[in-house]
Amino acid sequence: MAKTVMVVDDSASLRQVVSIALRGAGYDVIEGCDGVDALSKLTGQKVHLVISDVNMPNMDGITFVKKLKQMAAYKFTPVIMLTTESQESKKQEGQAAGAKAWVVKPFLPTQMLAAVSKLVMA
Repeated sequence: MAKTVMVVDDSASLRQVVSIALRGAGYDVIEGCDGVDALSKLTGQKVHLVISDVNMPNMDGITFVKKLKQMAAYKFTPVIMLTTESQESKKQEGQAAGAKAWVVKPFLPTQMLAAVSKLVMA
């Protein structure tokens, strides 16, 4: 059975690029356009990994990760932050919220898929 990855980004084109790469590697993908939208789509189904932007309207990625980690079903779901932010303070804030990896845009799909395959557990 395919592993499910949620992609959360306010950029439709970026969601599309990430989704195409993931689907090409055999993953199922759920998309969210911001933290609020993403949380509304998490209804207890198994999600093996979340990839989230940091800077989004309505609910930013750090707040989204904090809320995700408060949900029992997603407490241990690994999160990759995919963002233009590269400051150490932002990375530490993301890590404190529960993010496991930090990938800076622009990125290579192969680089992102390598991070995904390391974090997706059986």
